[in-house]
Amino acid sequence: MRIGTPLTKGATRVMLLGSGELGKEVAIELQRYGAEVIAVDRYENAPAQQVAHRSYVIQMTDAAALRALVEKERPHLIVPEIEAIATDELAKIEAEGLAEVIPTARAAQLTMNREGIRRLAAEELGLPTSPYAFAASAEDLRAGAAKVGFPCFVKPVMSSSGKGQSYVENAEGVQAAWDYAMAAGRVERQLVIVEGRIDFDYEITQLTVRARGASGEIETHFCDPVGHVQVKGDYVESWQPQKMTAKALASARDIAKKVTDALGGRGIFGVELFVKGDDVWFSEVSPRPHDTGLVTLVSQYQSEFALHARAILGLPVSTELLAPGASAVIYGGMDEQGIAFEGLDQALAVPGTEVRLFGKPESFQRRRMGVALARGADMAEARARAKEAASRVKPVKG
Repeated sequence: MRIGTPLTKGATRVMLLGSGELGKEVAIELQRYGAEVIAVDRYENAPAQQVAHRSYVIQMTDAAALRALVEKERPHLIVPEIEAIATDELAKIEAEGLAEVIPTARAAQLTMNREGIRRLAAEELGLPTSPYAFAASAEDLRAGAAKVGFPCFVKPVMSSSGKGQSYVENAEGVQAAWDYAMAAGRVERQLVIVEGRIDFDYEITQLTVRARGASGEIETHFCDPVGHVQVKGDYVESWQPQKMTAKALASARDIAKKVTDALGGRGIFGVELFVKGDDVWFSEVSPRPHDTGLVTLVSQYQSEFALHARAILGLPVSTELLAPGASAVIYGGMDEQGIAFEGLDQALAVPGTEVRLFGKPESFQRRRMGVALARGADMAEARARAKEAASRVKPVKG
């Protein structure tokens, strides 16, 4: 891969579609290798826009606006970082040779909504999943919930970070779940997935990297499994490595390889899985860095963001573990513009810790505004340190 000099005619231009905290880390890693980064989001001063060479604010679901920006900037690579994008237009852009989409435009299309990826995993690849049904109305949802059984989970086919997701214990909760899903979906299409509950021991994210090897062919690499805790579909804590049986780990990686091979391209994928003993079920996949993978900033020699940047640019990768690590989310705790943070010095006094404050311009009660990271001699110590450091960071009015 030949890489030019930023802000010159020969620059290697990379356009991020979505510029949140994960995109910010990707932008920084790309810039370490001399890439020129263009950060795009639907609001001003998004985290990655604060470190990019140039930034734009557009509605990325607007196909005409997306094409106009691509034609203006002429990026070599387009890297989707969120789901809510006009992926059909991305496919046309890729087909016309205007830019290469990471990992591929087809992968972006399939994973932008839960319907496409679930049908690929369960119906085409035959992977084990929870029982599921799709619903286009509250009446459909009642029928689907009765089919998969209670309790169940209801999710918009397009949403992220747990938005619009409900845990429904009985038929009386179906209407409220439908209304909540409709209020949080990323696009106007009225469709939800209802999933039966799996009796699992724990959840993992199997970070999977497709990158060019020495032969020039695409090779698949696996990070150590990342364990995590979710509340209402939103991650609040993660750690690496998650202990698993040898059989479960082999199954997890087999499922991850089948899914990522089917999606193709190169880059990092966050494959979410349920595990009970030796049994593993596929849940979801993101063709980009995963929020639970923030822990790799301290646990791996090359974080998931460095791995993504290297794979994007055709560079060698290593998934070697540095030390047991953990992450704990720092919430905004208030609905306010331009908040400040106190206690950062106290948080960093906890041994083996790091803190990342994302710089989001607006805070909400449950918006992720930062993350505490920690290494430890073992997982228990790393998790305790991360949670202690997170508790010492206090959001306050600016």
